[in-house]
Amino acid sequence: MPILNKDMTLCISLAARPSNIGTRFHNYLYDELGLNYVYKAFTTTDLPAAIGGVRALGIRGCAISMPFKEEVIALVDRLDGSARAIDSVNTIVNDDGVLTAYNTDYLAVARLLESHGVPASSTVLVRGSGGMAKAVVAALRDAGFAAVTVVARNETAGRALAGLYGFGWQAEVDGSTADLLINVTPLGMAGADASTVSFPAATIDAARVVFDVVALPSETPLVRTARAAGKPVITGAEVVALQAEEQFVLYTGRRPTPDQVLAAGEFSRQEP
Repeated sequence: MPILNKDMTLCISLAARPSNIGTRFHNYLYDELGLNYVYKAFTTTDLPAAIGGVRALGIRGCAISMPFKEEVIALVDRLDGSARAIDSVNTIVNDDGVLTAYNTDYLAVARLLESHGVPASSTVLVRGSGGMAKAVVAALRDAGFAAVTVVARNETAGRALAGLYGFGWQAEVDGSTADLLINVTPLGMAGADASTVSFPAATIDAARVVFDVVALPSETPLVRTARAAGKPVITGAEVVALQAEEQFVLYTGRRPTPDQVLAAGEFSRQEP
């Protein structure tokens, strides 16, 4: 990485609980491509002032994480179609004081469905109803998937998400099966649910593709179970790398190679 200098371009992230993942991913690629950029994670208790700082200080890019993804919409100048599709923002690009908002989570999910060759005729079970589930469900709809069911214990949130995009809702997986299973819950992450497989074994056995958006660990119980059953999998690590890659391109105008993205993703998950 270049020595800090007055001409260095700054990109940042804003999150309630900042992590090192984005910082390590972006800075790795800046160094790899010889760019005079630096990336730093921040938190804030005053979002309007923080976004005002992005605009006033000429900060090139700003990644947005929970709980700011919807609140920030009122503070930007333009919404890209990716953000408008789900009324949620995870990326802001500053062009001479004009702030344009994107959602690269949505873009990443859309790219992964296409690159893994998942046919739009597939039946789908999406477990979860939070912000990331919205990105997943919107990407499914826009890719032409019609037979989608949102599985969520919270009936209000589940019905609202499903109804927004014209899909069905149910409270539990029970004995349901589908061609594509997508976990968009914290099940399988560290903590009390670290060993929980988010779909029953019979449902996994009947599926054709299994997709877990949980990024840490990259090999979740669901992913391990699906691999053992011989199912093609899409991992949360792929989502994180692709959404960060799209942010990187928006900020710098440069697209790294797939090998560079893979290396940056692996570096970002290592302990500093």
